[in-house]
Amino acid sequence: MINIPVTIRISLRALKANKMRSALTMLGIVIGVGAVIAMLAIGAGARERVSAEIDSMGSNLLIVFSGSTSSGGARMGAGSEPTITLQDAEAIKRECPAVQDVGPSHSGTAQVVFGNQNWSTVVIGTTVSLLEIREWQIADGRPLTDQDDRSIAKVCVLGKTVVDNLFGAIDPIGKVVRIKRVPFTVIGVLGSKGQTMMGQDQDDIIYVPISTAQKKLFRPSFPGMIQFMMIKARGSEELDSAEEQINDLLHQRHRIGPHQENDFTVKNLTQMMQTAANIARIMTLLLGAIASISLLVGGIGIMNIMLVSVTERTREIGIRIAVGAKTWDIRLQFIIEAVTLSLIGGGIGIIFGQAGSITVAKLAGLPVIISPLSIAVAFGFSAAVGVFFGFYPAYKASLLNPIDALRYE
Repeated sequence: MINIPVTIRISLRALKANKMRSALTMLGIVIGVGAVIAMLAIGAGARERVSAEIDSMGSNLLIVFSGSTSSGGARMGAGSEPTITLQDAEAIKRECPAVQDVGPSHSGTAQVVFGNQNWSTVVIGTTVSLLEIREWQIADGRPLTDQDDRSIAKVCVLGKTVVDNLFGAIDPIGKVVRIKRVPFTVIGVLGSKGQTMMGQDQDDIIYVPISTAQKKLFRPSFPGMIQFMMIKARGSEELDSAEEQINDLLHQRHRIGPHQENDFTVKNLTQMMQTAANIARIMTLLLGAIASISLLVGGIGIMNIMLVSVTERTREIGIRIAVGAKTWDIRLQFIIEAVTLSLIGGGIGIIFGQAGSITVAKLAGLPVIISPLSIAVAFGFSAAVGVFFGFYPAYKASLLNPIDALRYE
């Protein structure tokens, strides 16, 4: 019968006798486990950031841009030539069954002044629908209304960044700001959305009624022209149907023939965000797989050291066999040594992995999420590496001929 307590004591004594070699052997496991935890934490943080980005944009979204214009043979890109109108937006909402709501918009950059403070920001003229489509809550005051749009009211809703830069600790509700020298009364403050993955500050924005933007601020070339419209489908399963219906309707309204180029662009924002989420998920798996190679390298290091240890302790093994040790006594001794090195290295690696993740978060500004599952997986994998790479040296040691082992010098 295997005497496990005695075998464990013999294994630990052997490791203590070669402390430096044991420490160097564990180093590969420490680096491997630390790398796995850090990479999975960074990947999980990236997925969380993409998920937050999707939530901040809203769900089931399409965006329709105006067409592009050309200058000297150079095409200026989508939205540079106003080709869609408020009437197009109303027709889409009325005639496309898969569409739930439409938020027509016309935007531009403007200098905003309050007292002796000023700030350059994006001003978007839109309807009440856009905030509902983007699921953007009002933190203070009230949102824009249809009445504001009908009456061409000079009112605005501010993003948090604009409030911070113009008002500081002052309550902005009811105050008057000047946008392109036109006075606007602040009626609301938007809840914070934060930055996009590209670093764009979503809170650095002002919303005004679209009729006011067109007649008081930006004055498009033709009345009713808009730059883009954001559209919410009735459900994720109807996004493709909504996109097809929008294309068909705008082809009809703009009299675009089968072989003519579109004067508008439809983009599926939700699909783009989901693609980004899938890429982040794949990157997490790749990072974890690459980091796992360090664990395999550490395991190979353990196996090499254990083979050296078997050679060095051949005479000791011969004596143990001669006094009655069984095959599995010898095997278990070396397996315990390998697993002990892996587990101690795994424990230290967990500490280094967490410290590395926090350091990356602070220095690079990247989000990291250290999950208990990733720690458990890395620690369990390190133990499995110890068993796997410790078995061959243990197997080799157990097959030694006791007479040859006792004569070994």
